[in-house]
Amino acid sequence: MKNRSYSALKVLVLCFLVVSVLLPLLSLFTHMTFEDMQKVVANDGFSTMLINSVSLTLASTLISVLLAFVLAWMINRSHIRYKAMFSLLFTLPMLIPSISHGMGLVLLFGDNGLFTNWTGINLHIYGAVGIILGSVLYSFPVAFLMLTDIFKYEDYTIYESAEVLGLSKWQQFTQITLSNLKRPLVSVVFAVFTMIFTDYGVPLVVGGKVTTLPVYMYREVVGLLNYSKGAVIGVVLLLPAFIAFILDLKNNTTVSNSTVVKPYQVSVNKKRDTLCYIVCILVVICVCLPILTFMFLSVVKQYPNDLSFSLDNIIEAMQLGVDNYLLNSLAIAMCTALLGTCISYLTAYMTARSKRTFSTMVLHLISMLSLAIPGIVLGLSYVLFFKGSLIYGTLAILIVVNTIHFFASPYLLAYNSLTQFNANFEDVAQSLGISKLRMLKDVYLPSTMDTIVEMYSYMFVNSMMTISAVSFLASFKNMPLALLIPQFDSQSLIEATAFISIVILAVNVILKVLIYLIKKYVIAKEYH
Repeated sequence: MKNRSYSALKVLVLCFLVVSVLLPLLSLFTHMTFEDMQKVVANDGFSTMLINSVSLTLASTLISVLLAFVLAWMINRSHIRYKAMFSLLFTLPMLIPSISHGMGLVLLFGDNGLFTNWTGINLHIYGAVGIILGSVLYSFPVAFLMLTDIFKYEDYTIYESAEVLGLSKWQQFTQITLSNLKRPLVSVVFAVFTMIFTDYGVPLVVGGKVTTLPVYMYREVVGLLNYSKGAVIGVVLLLPAFIAFILDLKNNTTVSNSTVVKPYQVSVNKKRDTLCYIVCILVVICVCLPILTFMFLSVVKQYPNDLSFSLDNIIEAMQLGVDNYLLNSLAIAMCTALLGTCISYLTAYMTARSKRTFSTMVLHLISMLSLAIPGIVLGLSYVLFFKGSLIYGTLAILIVVNTIHFFASPYLLAYNSLTQFNANFEDVAQSLGISKLRMLKDVYLPSTMDTIVEMYSYMFVNSMMTISAVSFLASFKNMPLALLIPQFDSQSLIEATAFISIVILAVNVILKVLIYLIKKYVIAKEYH
C-alpha cells in the first residue's frame, strides 16, 4: 500500500511535467506552417535581426563573464573587508526585471536623462551600446554567483606545490586557476548567453532602431496577435538555447569530482587589496545608480521640469492600479514558490533517491529540459496549447508557466543536496519496513531545510520580476506588476515605471531578509 502511494505520486508528477513541458512544446512545433517559415526567413529584416541578436549577445556575454570573473576573484582572493556587503550589492540587479535595467539607462543617459541634463554629455544610449550595457547589468550577477561558488572549492595544495616549483603568481593563475575553472566557465558562458539571447526587456527599451529577434517576436505576438509567425521565431530562439543546453550537459558529464584537501590561503598584498576596493566600489556605484535614479524620480513632482519633492507620482501610480497588480504579483509569486518548491523537491527525491529506471530517467530529462526553454518561447507555447482551456486567462496558468520557467534551478539544488546522503539509506529503510514517503518526511526534509527555503526564495524572487513567460498569457485582470513597466513606458509615465521598479525591488529584498532570518533563527535551532 505504501509503495502504491509512492508510485501514484510519481505518476502524478510525471503527468504534470508532460502536460506542462512536453505537450506545449509539441504544440509550438505543430503550429508552424511552411508558409510562415518562408515569410519569416524571406523577410528583409530577419537576417539583420538574427545577426543583431547573435553579435550583441556574444559581446554582452563576453563582457558580463569577464566582469563577473574579476569580481569573483577579488571577493575570494583578497583580504578586503565587507565582502558579504559587496556580494549582496553586486546581486541587486537580480531583484528587478530586465526591462528596469533598460529604463534605468534611459533615465540616466537618455536624451533627457539625469546625467545628460546635469553634464550636457549625451552618450547616445539608444542602440547597440544601450543593449550591451543593459544586458551586462542584467546578467553579470548570475555569472558572479556561479563563479564565486566555484572559487570556494579550489584546493590550495596544488598552489603550494606550484610555489615549491617556483611558479610565479601569474603562472599559477594561468596554469592552475584558469585550468581548474575552464569547464565551469563554459557552463557560465552558456547560462549567460541563453539569458541575454532570449531577453526582450532591455532591447525593447534601449534598442532604438536596432531590433533583436525576441523584440520582433514580442511585437508580432502581443501587437499583431500573429501566433504562427511567433511560433517560427520561437523555434529560432529555442535552437541556440537548446544547443547550449546539450553542450553544457556534455561538458558537465566530463567534470570529475575533486576533494578540497586545504582551503585556499590568501596571501597579504596591500596593493592588490587597494585595487580590489577601487574596482568593487566602482561596480557598486554603477549597479546602484539606476536604483537610486528610480528612487529619485519616484518622489519628484515632474521630471525634468519640476524636481521638487512630491508624492503625487506614487499616488497617481496607485490610482492606476499598481496596488491591485502588486497583489496579483504577490499571489502569483507565493503560489509559484509553493507549487514549484514542492514539485521540484519531489521530483528531485524521486530521481536522486531511487534506482535508475526508465521513469526516473524520463523525470530527470524533462526536469533538465525546462532549463533550455526560454521564457518567451515557453509563454507562447502555453498560449497555443492551453488556449480555450479552463485555466487560460486565469492566475493559475501564470503560476504553472512560472513554475516550469524556473523549475530547473530549484530541482538541481534539491537533487545535488539529496545525492549527498548515504546511498544505502533506502536499502536499510526497506529492510526495516519504512516507506519512501516516511523517509522523505522524517529524514530528508528536516536535513535539507536550508535548501528548501533557498528554492522557495529563488522561485518567489524570479516570479515577482519576470516579464518573459507571462507576457503572452496575462490579461488586464490577472496581470503581474512587472508587466506594467512596458505599458507605462509606452505612455511616457516614467515616474510611475520608476516607482514600480522600486516596489518590486523592495518586495524581493524583504523576502530575502525574511529567508535569512528564518535560516538563522528557525532552521538553525529546529533542524541543526
